[in-house]
Amino acid sequence: MSKPTGGGVNDVTRLLTSGVTAPGSPKTTISAASQADWAAKRLVWVPSEKNGFESASIREERGDEVEVELTDSQRKVTLSREEVQRMNPPRFSKVEDMADLTCLNEASVLHNLRERYYSGLIYTYSGLFCVVVNPYKNLPIYTESIVDMYRGKKRHEMPPHIYAISEAAYRSMLQDREDQAILCTGESGAGKTENTKKVIQYMAHVASSHKGGTLGRNKEALQSMQYGELERQLLQANPILEAFGNAKTVKNDNSSRFGKFIRINFDVAGYIVGANIETYLLEKSRATRQAKDERTFHIFYQLLCGTSEETKADLLLGTADQYRFLSGGSIPVAGQSDADNFTQTMDSMVIMGFTPEESLSMLKVISSVLQLGNISFMKEKHHDQASMPDNTAAQKLCHLLGINVLEFTRAILTPRIKVGREYVQKAQTKEQADFAVEALAKASYERLFRWLVHRINRALDRRQRQGASFIGILDIAGFEIFQLNSFEQLCINYTNEKLQQLFNHTMFILEQEEYQREGIEWNFIDFGLDLQPCIDLIEKPAHPPGVLALLDEECWFPRATDRSFVEKVSAEQGTHPKFFKPKQPRGEADFSIIHYAGKVDYKAHDWLVKNMDPLNDNVASLLHQSSDHFVSELWKEVDRIVSVDQVSTGDSSGPVSFGGSGLKTKKGMFRTVGQLYKESLTKLMATLRNTNPNFLRCIIPNHEKKAGKLAPNLVLDQLRCNGVLEGIRICRQGFPNRIPFQEFRQRYEILTPNAIPRTFMDGKQASELMIKALELDLNLFRVGQSKVFFRAGVLAHLEEERDLKVTDTIIRFQSASRGYLARKAFTKKQQQMSALRVMQRNCAAYLKLRNWQWWRLFTKVKPLLQVTRQDEEIQVREADLQKAKDHVTRVEQDYTDLDKKHAQLIEEKSVLADQLQAEAELFAEAEEMRARLASRKQELEEVLGEMETRLEEEEERGTQLTNEKKRMQQNVQDLEEQLEEEESARQRLLLEKVTLETKVKSLETDLMTTVEQRDRLSKEKKQFEERLSEVTDQLTEEEEKTKSLNKLKNKQEAVIADLEERLKREEQGRLEQEKFKRRMENDSVEAQEQLSDLGMLSAELRGSLAQKEKEITTLQGRLEEEGARRAEAQRSLREAMSQVSELKEEVENERGMRERAEKQRRDLGEELEALRTELEDTLDTTAAQQELRSRREAELNDLQRCVEDGARRHEAQLSELRVKHSGAIDNLQEQLDNSKRARQSFEKAKSVLEEERLNLSSELKSLQASRTESERGRKRAEGQLQEVSARLAQGDRERDEKEEKVHKMQCELETLCGSVSSSDTKSIRLAKEVSSLESQLNDAKEQLQDESRQKMAHGSRVRALEEEKNGLMERQEEEEERAKELTRQIQTHAQQLAELRKQSEEVNTAVEAGEETRRKLQRELDSAVAKELQKEEEKERVERQRERLREEIEDMTLALQRERQNCTALEKRQKKFDQCLAEEKAVSARLAEEKDRAEADSREKETRHMALSRALQEAQEGKEELERANKQLRLEMEQLVNQQDDVGKSVHELERSRRSLEAEAQNLRMQTQELDEELTEAENSRLRLEVNLQALKAQFEREIGTNEEKGEEKRRALSKQVRELEIQLEEEKSQRSQAVLSKKQLEAELQDAEATVETTTRGKEDAMKQLRRLQGQMKEVMRELDESKLSREEVMAQSKDNEKRIQTLEAEVLQFTEELSVSDRQKRQAQQERDEMADEMVNSSSGKNLLFEEKRRLDARVSQLEEELEEEQSNAELMSERQRKNALQVETMTVQLQGERTLAQKAEAAREQLERQNKELKSRLGEMEGAVRGKHRLGQAALEAKIDSMEEQLEQERQERAIANKLVRKTEKKLKEVMMQSEDERRHADQYREQVDKSMVRLKQLKRQLEEVEEDNSRSNAQKRKLQRELEELTDASQSMAREITTLRSQLSLPEWRPEQRAPLPLAMRGRRALVDDLSLENSDSEEPPASPTPSSGPPGTPTPSSEHSMDPPPPYSVNNAE
Repeated sequence: MSKPTGGGVNDVTRLLTSGVTAPGSPKTTISAASQADWAAKRLVWVPSEKNGFESASIREERGDEVEVELTDSQRKVTLSREEVQRMNPPRFSKVEDMADLTCLNEASVLHNLRERYYSGLIYTYSGLFCVVVNPYKNLPIYTESIVDMYRGKKRHEMPPHIYAISEAAYRSMLQDREDQAILCTGESGAGKTENTKKVIQYMAHVASSHKGGTLGRNKEALQSMQYGELERQLLQANPILEAFGNAKTVKNDNSSRFGKFIRINFDVAGYIVGANIETYLLEKSRATRQAKDERTFHIFYQLLCGTSEETKADLLLGTADQYRFLSGGSIPVAGQSDADNFTQTMDSMVIMGFTPEESLSMLKVISSVLQLGNISFMKEKHHDQASMPDNTAAQKLCHLLGINVLEFTRAILTPRIKVGREYVQKAQTKEQADFAVEALAKASYERLFRWLVHRINRALDRRQRQGASFIGILDIAGFEIFQLNSFEQLCINYTNEKLQQLFNHTMFILEQEEYQREGIEWNFIDFGLDLQPCIDLIEKPAHPPGVLALLDEECWFPRATDRSFVEKVSAEQGTHPKFFKPKQPRGEADFSIIHYAGKVDYKAHDWLVKNMDPLNDNVASLLHQSSDHFVSELWKEVDRIVSVDQVSTGDSSGPVSFGGSGLKTKKGMFRTVGQLYKESLTKLMATLRNTNPNFLRCIIPNHEKKAGKLAPNLVLDQLRCNGVLEGIRICRQGFPNRIPFQEFRQRYEILTPNAIPRTFMDGKQASELMIKALELDLNLFRVGQSKVFFRAGVLAHLEEERDLKVTDTIIRFQSASRGYLARKAFTKKQQQMSALRVMQRNCAAYLKLRNWQWWRLFTKVKPLLQVTRQDEEIQVREADLQKAKDHVTRVEQDYTDLDKKHAQLIEEKSVLADQLQAEAELFAEAEEMRARLASRKQELEEVLGEMETRLEEEEERGTQLTNEKKRMQQNVQDLEEQLEEEESARQRLLLEKVTLETKVKSLETDLMTTVEQRDRLSKEKKQFEERLSEVTDQLTEEEEKTKSLNKLKNKQEAVIADLEERLKREEQGRLEQEKFKRRMENDSVEAQEQLSDLGMLSAELRGSLAQKEKEITTLQGRLEEEGARRAEAQRSLREAMSQVSELKEEVENERGMRERAEKQRRDLGEELEALRTELEDTLDTTAAQQELRSRREAELNDLQRCVEDGARRHEAQLSELRVKHSGAIDNLQEQLDNSKRARQSFEKAKSVLEEERLNLSSELKSLQASRTESERGRKRAEGQLQEVSARLAQGDRERDEKEEKVHKMQCELETLCGSVSSSDTKSIRLAKEVSSLESQLNDAKEQLQDESRQKMAHGSRVRALEEEKNGLMERQEEEEERAKELTRQIQTHAQQLAELRKQSEEVNTAVEAGEETRRKLQRELDSAVAKELQKEEEKERVERQRERLREEIEDMTLALQRERQNCTALEKRQKKFDQCLAEEKAVSARLAEEKDRAEADSREKETRHMALSRALQEAQEGKEELERANKQLRLEMEQLVNQQDDVGKSVHELERSRRSLEAEAQNLRMQTQELDEELTEAENSRLRLEVNLQALKAQFEREIGTNEEKGEEKRRALSKQVRELEIQLEEEKSQRSQAVLSKKQLEAELQDAEATVETTTRGKEDAMKQLRRLQGQMKEVMRELDESKLSREEVMAQSKDNEKRIQTLEAEVLQFTEELSVSDRQKRQAQQERDEMADEMVNSSSGKNLLFEEKRRLDARVSQLEEELEEEQSNAELMSERQRKNALQVETMTVQLQGERTLAQKAEAAREQLERQNKELKSRLGEMEGAVRGKHRLGQAALEAKIDSMEEQLEQERQERAIANKLVRKTEKKLKEVMMQSEDERRHADQYREQVDKSMVRLKQLKRQLEEVEEDNSRSNAQKRKLQRELEELTDASQSMAREITTLRSQLSLPEWRPEQRAPLPLAMRGRRALVDDLSLENSDSEEPPASPTPSSGPPGTPTPSSEHSMDPPPPYSVNNAE
């Protein structure tokens, strides 16, 4: 097919629509002239030998004969009426869809195709077909702009094209979710493979997420297209398959010798997710034999030409002439280079993921196939045994395949054969050995090809993202009719029969749908049944067996031959209508089959051998045991091999059964070729039937491969074989011409002038009236809903009638107009004559009167009279009147214009009013809808409120019923027995229902069988009618043949006459030649003189050739220099990439350091701000405030130390960064030096350049792999949208689990609320800290997200730069290839010059030829010089472009370095940040998962909200019934309690449960007491610490109070310094406020606090030392202080632990509060669901009782938990009393400390030392402040610069975020679509509910039977009354027991303290997982009763079943069981 060459979009669209037409010929004039010509001459088509059909005009009709006149030769011919075919009107010229032709015949189809082909329009529709004619030239119709034109367009909106077919398949796949298929068929060379490529390229461009690039201009442009990895692999699979499966034939240089079905899988979004390739019928015999001028598969020649010398030595390769299997040697292909194709094939293998070992193993197998052909055998002298005299080829073969030479020769020459039970070695003849070797070569190549296809499929398969639908492309050979056809042609024709049947069937379905849509009555014909007899003849298995079945059957018999097979076929199928046995000699065809395309003769030569595909099993087993793993894998299926010996012609072995020889394999593993092909074809047809097929028929125009030439007979044969004419035959059966009503009325109303009234009428009615007026036959038309349908040829008849009518009207119009013009001219001439007469009379009168005196007087007096003035006045008045008239006319015109404008405005006003009214109506409707929705909402809310109140009432009732539950448990057994009896009765009724339904189903099946029988009989009737029609058709064909033979006879006679005339002409020509010879002898003398001149010219040409060779050498040198430059650019790119990564790491380090510094600065600023405010408030206060001031000063000193430490650390980090930066710069400088040296070395060696190119390609592939991984991640994210439906399904399953969790969480929350209430004061403070921590954590998360976004942005930048780099590299490669093309052109010119030399030498023989050659040489020399100049100019352009590319590469390297620095810094920062926030991520991930689950549950439950609201009304009725039932049950229970005697059991059970509950409550109290003790200890330690601090404060206050006057001046100076520091720190704080707090800030604050505590302890120790020197009494105080310090540290540690625990608890509390809100919602939904369940339980009284019992049990549990909570609150009050006692103890300790303070007053001497220390510290602080200021200013400048750079990055991030938002919107749109689908599903559910209602009507009949059962229930009511009496007695006993339980609980309310028993921590102190574990233990405990109550038995309130309870049967439905 053609490849694009370029061209603009406008030119291309012109080509697609109108083709190549002459510029000055407008179409309208041509069409009008041709229309008139067609109407006048009655043009038709007549058969022609040369042109297929010729146009002619009908001259005379004589019965069945017609006399026509040919338009071209004006010759008259008489033909039969059947041979003449009607011509379409000219308006159907070059029609895009041939199904629209009104005359559907072969001549019209051929003419339309020919006209379009000559206009450059190669694509034409024919109904469902798209017919393609190979143009044999490049057409610019496959560019990317064309793809964009066809993308998203419908088929009828654009001209015919392969892209239109592909787009239609792709869009219908996405919209209808139906698999598609594109079937490409045609002869070899028709363009099937090229069209398949175009389809794949279009799909890869449209359905790929990587857009860009240009579409398929040539191979280089294909490589430049930027697809994803999968799309690239899909495109690169084609070159591999072409290399191994295509070959050069006489018709086609790249003929596919196999069929393939490419399946491209797509996901829901339409992206390609995988592919699969299936192959059919590889022509493996081509590997051993080729016809003349043909080649074997391309890979053999590519391997011999393209491999290097080393690989040739490894593969033992030689030249093409050395191999016997390459019969034609090295035959070149025009325009192709085998070496280049080999490199392309190997590159494609690398892209497909082939390993080097696999590629080498494949090449070894190919070389071994060639070596097999070189093995030669000799026949020994005395007997027929074969021998191998020379085994060099065998040694090479065995070396390549990894087998032993001796075993191989033994297996070939003397293979082992099984005879009976023993193996015997049989000697082979030379023919048998040659056959075995050829079979081995074919089998090995076939297995290699199958492995290759499997390997490609494995590379293209993406099972982790399986596609939702696929598009299949079938590229298979078309119908073939040769002179003699073999087994392969039978398989191909069988396939095309099936495909044509598929087409007929689909066309039948589409026609049926069209007719049904239009409401047309038509007897539907399944045209697919027409081909069924021929298909049965080939494939039918039995009764009678078909051709393939008989062939398989013959293969099982050892003595069967091809002749016996033919005889059996003729015996079995001799009477078949599609089978024909020719009566010809044996050398011709054996039998014939009549296909849909015609009669095909088959020669059954070697069919048995081809079907069995025999092979030497000894060699196969030897290859299976090969040392090469690849070869052994190829030959692993040894059991399926047929032995060669059993199909050989020799009889020496005798009749051996196939069972012993290997043909009959075990367990049916042997399959013939026919069976395998039939199975693969059935699979293919099954897939195609499940798809929507699109048909593409490729046609070869001529066998000379010339553009613009079309052989008519060849095209007609292909149209028959492709089924196009068959489709036209089907169209003729129906109504092919369809025209809409409006067009029909507009075009043909002229034929029925008075049929339609002038009033408005519908189009259908008007068309019916027109057809009645036309008096058409009812069989010729049908009137549909929107169109009129006509038979073939009716529109042509109407066109003729219309043309006649138009011509008549035009003639009449012309005659009337001519008469009018003639009459007008005649009247004008008459007026002229009368005017002349008047003038003559006046002139004569004037001549008479001019000399008369009275006349003169009259002329003088007349002006004086008033009469003359009146005339003047009249003229003036007339002029005024004319002006007034003009004014009036103008006014009238203005009035009319204004009137028109007014009318227009009124119309516009009316339109606007209509629009406004429509909008108002819409608004009113919307308002009504809103009001309805609001009222509905209010009603639902009211209903919900009522339901909630009812639920509360029900819960209260449930609490009452729980008290009665225990009384009912003993009497439940009797009730359950009654319920079982009722259940058995209900089951009986259900069984009866099932039997009735089975009877109904059996009746329905009987009815279906009768309907099927009727259909079968009708089909048989149709078949018989079709056979009758076929017989009649055959008779007509025979008659036509006789007529055609008569015509041929007449033609032959005419030819004989022409030959006689030619003889006479030849004799005259011979005489003229003799005269010419004499002339030539005279001219030869002159020619010899001119020869010397030609010799001079040849010498000049040689000189020019030498110059050209010199230029070629210079060009080659330039090419080498360009290669060296390219290598330098590649190396610099790699260095730039490494530099970018290093710089990124440095940027990350810098960012980390900056963040730390900013955090420290902000912390210090905040602390100093706090200090400043406190100091200002406390300057003028009392001594205690001054003491606080001193403490703040100490803290300020500590802060200054921290600042100094931070500054030192910052300086150290900066120095490290500077060292790293300098080192990186040095490394870069070294790399630059090395690059310069390497540049010089690389220019010398080309081999190093190739290695670097390979490295670069590997790196690029790795980068592409990473890019594809990111694409996969994106597609996975899109795939998650698909999982939404799966989550919706899972939500129903998880709903029950969520309800269980809700119940558990409620219990846990109640217990936690009790524990948290004791620590409310702490929780408030900790909640604030937790909120601050959460805000910090959120800020840290946002920082992490920002950094990750920056990282992604840098990554995207790097990818973009890499893509630009790839583009530059591809440009460079294109330029190199252009240079190669230039060199090729130079070589071709050199060859042409050499040919010219030869021609100049041959000039001596003929003078005229010499002169012509000299002229040609001169012209070609001039053109060559001009071309060389052009090439030099192109070279200069290329060099300029290269310089530009170098500059761009340098810029890109700089940008890459910057980006790499940023990326490395970001990656390092990301790693550190990930390490810091690992725990936070885990927590956030867990919370996110829980949030997602909760959101999914909420969505599901919102969807169910509507259904539940509908069920609310039903639930209300059910609840009323439940209340009535409850009342009845209460009465019954009271009666049962009265009748109960065994009261002791219940008392015993109650006491046991009370004990277990008391034990659990005691354990919980112990836990809470321990927790309270720990809390009190922590508070005591804190109080001690505060007391110590207050004592120290008082001591320092006294010291300062005595020396206030001395220290005032010092304090003022210090306050000034502090203010200055505060001002500076405020400035720093304003700069640091931009940084975000993180978790490290808290740790830094803790460290600062510890540092302050340590400094205070040091000061205390110094003071105590001084006090020891002064007074010995202070020793005891110091000891106590040390002890207090130790205790304080312990308390601090404990407090930290407690705070951590409290933080975790508060976080859990927040989670629980959130989950509580969720659980409330779920509770409401659960209540609604409970109501639904209650409705379902209404049907059975047992279900009601169980539900109420379960509710009572749960309410009892809730009440127990509430009681326990009250007990816990009382315990908390006790704990608070203990805390008060501890406070009293603290007060006593403070009194003791005050006594110690009196002793500390003696330590005044230490005050002076402290003041000295303060002075020293102040001086140091001043110095440090100066240093820190300088350092901070430098750091601030650097940080500001970095902040600017980060702001730029932030802007880029925002842009990317905007892009991401767009993607999110798209996903939201997709989600909306999913929601719409879910709404549709809801509608379907409503429909199903209606069906359920209908089924409920049926159940009413069954309810009548249930009424009888209710009578039995009335009997059981009497027994219930007795039980109610017993229940009343039980209630009295239970009330007494309840009083005893209350007394026991009051006694147990104050439990004793047991220190030996330590219970576990309460629920509040454990994590969430512990809660889940406790709940799981609770569930397990509720199922199995424990031996004794333990602390782990669950939270309080869980019922522990007793032994008595275990005997009761479990309820059939309860919440716990569900849990």
